[in-house]
Parts: sequence; structure tokens; C-alpha cells
Amino acid sequence: MSAVQLGGILQVYHAGPLCVAGFGGRDIVDTFSVNDVREELLELVKTNNCETLAIDLTGVKLLPSGMLGLLASMRDLNLEIHLYNPSEDIREVLEITKLNQFMQLHDVEIPY
Repeated sequence: MSAVQLGGILQVYHAGPLCVAGFGGRDIVDTFSVNDVREELLELVKTNNCETLAIDLTGVKLLPSGMLGLLASMRDLNLEIHLYNPSEDIREVLEITKLNQFMQLHDVEIPY
């Protein structure tokens, strides 16, 4: 699976009914605008008629609250949300906020 850079922030690993995007193994705290990520994700979902959106969090240690809100709001698009390779800290935050009830968490290998 080869990654395609989308708009400068996200890399797309797969597009179609299952869309897989991530940050290329980079930690994202304080390095991006949540609005820019939202725009890129919406473009990806609409362009590919995405039914399942998977976000690869490899290398991401923590998610800013704005990113948590973005992930929660993506459910309003009738998408199934999957998170790949969330850190233990991210898993804990998702559990505390109960967002883990709406997103499936997976440990998978993503080739860069």
C-alpha cells in the first residue's frame, strides 16, 4: 500500500468504501490545524464515497481536544470510525471520554 500526501497534513494509504489516512508516523500535537485536517478528511470521504474511515495514529502520542471533537463529529456523516495503532495514552482518553464506544480500535502494521 503506497501513501499519497493529501493537502499537506494527511497521507492516504487506501481510498474507496474503506478510507485509511494517517500522519505518516509523525506526532501531530501542535503541528496542524484541526480545521485543515477536517477539510482534508471531508474531501477524502466525499471523493471516495467512504463508508468506513480509518485513521492511523502510529507515532501520535496524544490527541488534542479539537481532534477528539473532530473524530466525534465525523460520526454525524454516518461513517464507521476506526483508529489504528492508538497509543496507551490515547486509548485511556478514549475510554474516559467514552469515545471508544463509537470507534473501533485496532493494532495493525502500516507500511510507509
